[in-house]
Amino acid sequence: MELKQHYDIAIVGYGPTGVTLANLLVKQGLNVLVLEREPQILQLPRAIRFDAECMRVFQTIGVAEKLQKELVPGPGMKFVDAEGNLLITWERPTQKGIHQWSSAYRIHQPDLEATLREHVERHPLLTLKLRHEVYKIDEQPEQCTLFFENLANGTLHQATAKFVVGCDGARSLIRRLIGTTFEDLNLHSRWLVVDFIVKNNSNDLGDYSIQFCDPQRPMSYIKGTGQRLRWEIMVMPEDDVQKLTQTETIWQLLSAYIQPENAEIERAAVYTFHALLAKQWYKDRLIIAGDAAHQTPPFMGQGMAAGIRDAANLAWKLKQMVSDDQHSDLIESYHSERISHVKEFIEGAVSFGKIIQNYCGDHEYQQQVSQLKNFITPTPKLGKGFIQQTEEINGQIAPQFILAQQQLSDDVAGYHFCLFVLPEFQSEIEELELHELEHFTIIYANCPEIMQWLRENHTHAILIRPDRYIFGKASSQQSIEQLIKATHLYDVITH
Repeated sequence: MELKQHYDIAIVGYGPTGVTLANLLVKQGLNVLVLEREPQILQLPRAIRFDAECMRVFQTIGVAEKLQKELVPGPGMKFVDAEGNLLITWERPTQKGIHQWSSAYRIHQPDLEATLREHVERHPLLTLKLRHEVYKIDEQPEQCTLFFENLANGTLHQATAKFVVGCDGARSLIRRLIGTTFEDLNLHSRWLVVDFIVKNNSNDLGDYSIQFCDPQRPMSYIKGTGQRLRWEIMVMPEDDVQKLTQTETIWQLLSAYIQPENAEIERAAVYTFHALLAKQWYKDRLIIAGDAAHQTPPFMGQGMAAGIRDAANLAWKLKQMVSDDQHSDLIESYHSERISHVKEFIEGAVSFGKIIQNYCGDHEYQQQVSQLKNFITPTPKLGKGFIQQTEEINGQIAPQFILAQQQLSDDVAGYHFCLFVLPEFQSEIEELELHELEHFTIIYANCPEIMQWLRENHTHAILIRPDRYIFGKASSQQSIEQLIKATHLYDVITH
């Protein structure tokens, strides 16, 4: 084995979660090793949706402008019964909202991954090893030693890192080393997923996704980017799964909606959709994120988005952990904040899945449909963690504002803590010398939208974390100085 190199963070897995995390870590000056067993991006459609919050993460990384050329806003989803009667409408506005991005976007996952990889692979702090597989990790008090094989030639290698993050998918090695079990959220079903490249608009059912709640054969229609189209078809008890993926069977199943002369099949595969949540996301210096930590059915389009949120929550905390090992509670907060947040989305997907898969029209079913009839995308708060627990606003995602010269507030804030404050408190800020704090941005409320936001929340200052979630606010009961002290992340300036 060669002499081992040392890194701040090692990431196992280089899918959307891993590459997002790598981008955010090197942006903060951390030395990062990425180990990925595959030789290149899998050139097949997989995730085809993400939301405005994810777009803000990509904006922070610096790829939003490029991604816009590849994205199409998606307007939402409709649920219909076997006769075509509308059951549920889930609107996702295409106009820009409080995040200054559309509610949801359609994407071809290989294109997204390529953009994120291209951006981070230029960075000198990233060491990328494709076709390398981790087979062992030794944990020591101050670091971990990773043992991995170069699959191209069979040579064995070592490296050390302060922390190891497993973004290595549903069969995660890192999760197994942590030793956690799953909470089962009670949805496991097999579906045939077929992706098409269409030749014309003959079989275009519109921009809305459509869930066909037909007890004879539940199906989903999802429009992708460009000429891509996806149909998901539930596997029924009487199906011969071996025959289900055959071309002739696919065209027969979808004969009412799409024909061979109008499209070609890009891929067809049977997947088992799961609703699972790992009970523990970290142990000492091992951490998991993305599909390694949670698996969600696709009925809300939140699988990949959840992993992006994991990366955004974790990256700035790892920076603090590398700088000061005393802040071990930050990793605990990653688990406690994210697990309740992602659970709400998984439970939402399970509720939708049961409606799609179990259509029966009885009273209980109609009640479920009625409760979701005009569904609005949830915006869960973070679970208890690195936020002040005293106010309802704390732990919520903050809006993004358009500042002078059309600047977006996230761009001005950078990947730092940011204090939004009324202008009349500028003298107090100057006395505290907050401008001298590293990795800290101050934005004065010089536009009506920020002033209104502060006053609606009965405060003169709100402190936002690097992941754009609200840490806390200053009010008559708490000064700005006390708010900053409560983070415990900065040297308190005394006079």
